[in-house]
Amino acid sequence: MVKFVTYGDVSLATQTFGSSHDPALIMIMGATASMLGWPEAFCSALAERNLFVIRFDHRDTGQSTTVSPGQAAYMVEDLSVDVLAILEAYNIDRAHVLGMSLGGYIAQMIALDHPDRVRSLTLLGSEPLGWDGETLPHISPAFLEHFAGLQTLDWSDASAVTDFLLNSERLSAGEAGAFDEGGMQARIAQILERTESPASMFNHATIGLRKDWTGRFREIALPVLVLHGEQDPILPIENGQAIAAGIVGAEFVGLPRVGHEIPADRIDDLAEEISSFISRADPD
Repeated sequence: MVKFVTYGDVSLATQTFGSSHDPALIMIMGATASMLGWPEAFCSALAERNLFVIRFDHRDTGQSTTVSPGQAAYMVEDLSVDVLAILEAYNIDRAHVLGMSLGGYIAQMIALDHPDRVRSLTLLGSEPLGWDGETLPHISPAFLEHFAGLQTLDWSDASAVTDFLLNSERLSAGEAGAFDEGGMQARIAQILERTESPASMFNHATIGLRKDWTGRFREIALPVLVLHGEQDPILPIENGQAIAAGIVGAEFVGLPRVGHEIPADRIDDLAEEISSFISRADPD
């Protein structure tokens, strides 16, 4: 069941798994992705490990507040406020936070601005907030070339949109392993069915930062686990290694044969890695 969290002029679609009596884990997806970016099987696997799992649609995705393409007036920091509003709505004082990609960026903001609300931080396929070292490798040329196709994509053509999104997922997985095309097609069908304006998800590519975060990720003083696909073509593994090297006490786990994704055949492994870390980080 979807629960809507509303504050100001923002409405956010949320969904939970497991018992509210268990420690809360709020999961923040990456750019352009709705809550469906967190596979239901993954959410269930975490809930089975005694976590109260919350996933949600970012603004401009899924059933959350959506504006027309190119009309986003919010900043990345506003997306971090959305997460806090969800915690408030569920009466959660402190939560474990899992962020992927842009979600990991947002998670670092919350850990810095509101450390009292965070029990632990898990960053999957993410980059350091306010990187201040030598240039890190980023998105592959193949994905950039594909992304340029947005200029001519006909959003009224469901078949063309499906093909574009499917190719995005295929490129995100890279050459890491077998790509579950059938499963991804089914997920894309769900995404399009519950999204009034699919083109609006790409508003995330236009938003920026309100504050100067240079070097700030190094100030995070919480238990941190960094998980990173060794074949990530969007944020190559050097990004995850830089996070772990810059945060005192952070744990780093490279994921062999994984790209910028949550592969179906690695769900149990990832859920076990995360739940074990949470147990170590916050045994109470």
